[in-house]
Amino acid sequence: MTNPLPPLAFDQHHLWHPYTNVTKPGPTFVVKEAQGVYLTLDDGTEVIDAMSSWWCMMHGHRHPHITQAMHDQLDRLPHVMFGGLTHDPAIDLGLKLLEITPNSLSRIFYCDSGSVSVEVAMKMAVQYQHAMGQAGRSEFATIRSGYHGDTWKAMSVCDPDTGMHHLFQGALSVQHFVSRPPVTLAQDWPEDPEANGLAELERCLTNGCDKIAALILEPVVQGTGGMYFYHPEYLNQARQICDDLGILLIFDEIATGFGRTGQLFATDFCAVEPDIICLGKGLTGGHISFACTMTNDRVATGIGGGNPGIFMHGPTYMANPLACVAAKAALDVLTGQDWRSRVAEIATQMEQELAPARDLPNVADVRVLGAIGVIEMRHQVSADAAHARVKEMGVFLRPFGKNIYTMPPFVTSPDELSRICVGMLRLAREL
Repeated sequence: MTNPLPPLAFDQHHLWHPYTNVTKPGPTFVVKEAQGVYLTLDDGTEVIDAMSSWWCMMHGHRHPHITQAMHDQLDRLPHVMFGGLTHDPAIDLGLKLLEITPNSLSRIFYCDSGSVSVEVAMKMAVQYQHAMGQAGRSEFATIRSGYHGDTWKAMSVCDPDTGMHHLFQGALSVQHFVSRPPVTLAQDWPEDPEANGLAELERCLTNGCDKIAALILEPVVQGTGGMYFYHPEYLNQARQICDDLGILLIFDEIATGFGRTGQLFATDFCAVEPDIICLGKGLTGGHISFACTMTNDRVATGIGGGNPGIFMHGPTYMANPLACVAAKAALDVLTGQDWRSRVAEIATQMEQELAPARDLPNVADVRVLGAIGVIEMRHQVSADAAHARVKEMGVFLRPFGKNIYTMPPFVTSPDELSRICVGMLRLAREL
């Protein structure tokens, strides 16, 4: 098939973009190059990537240490299967992950993307329960307003009513949902279990404990489900409830890992650790798709002691050497600098510069946590309408739902961050 269409017209007629209507694709920009926090469009316009390219480009585009590591690896070993073979990049990355992640998480399973890491975590939980003689435990509990990815099982633990996957309800496994934790990070923790949400959680887990393999949630920060920040004490006490009932605890840290919240992991806000953790997005500094699922010895050896003994998952590109060296380099960049101070500076500046939005009549809330800034509107905000202002503002923002938000790269300068905040305030006034 030949097609004489210009590149952008070809894109609109043949290439399907995320969450778009192919009959009304909306404005799309052609990116020719990226460096640091900037995207260069085909007409030469430079715009700040205030989204960190969907939250993963934490150290900026084309970071020299990461790209050099990938170039060097490309000349030696771009890929080799991980079945029966291993390589230095996988081992070196594993050593680095054990150095920075919660102490109890000692087993690492490399996979392709964040959604797949959730699938792996859920399979681990089911296979562990089966190995423990609890074959009936194949369902999951979670909190409403959560989001865990677009693959099949991950969709089943996304919010069934307000989430983007609600139309698949009839096809997905039915899971166990409780209200999202009602106490925000900014509030004092009430001891009353009915007020703090734990009574509802305990009832759900107790009533379903013969069916529930694990409780899965995003710790402290719910991302795509509304950029909601909740109190970590909910997680501390949820851990005890799970332990009492023999239910595993899974933390989905795909969006929150590697310093985004001001802690290295959102788990660090808690006094407990999960049985399984999902990591992705910022793992490679956004330079190549990669993720991992980590678990503790109890789960890993439990699976190993059951029937069939082997964990039933094995992606073709598992532990891809290019991705492993990118991840190791990105983690070296992160831990080799005072990232904590930089994220704190970003948070302080956003608190100050987004504050005027609180006076706007259509704004419901303004909140900041680490390098996450959110203006929540009282109405739905159009991403297409925001895109129409991108070139004029010099800032690429992509709102979703009621939220105008940014997750800027950690290398964003104060002047660049001010431009992002100005752009967010403009969208809050005009959209």
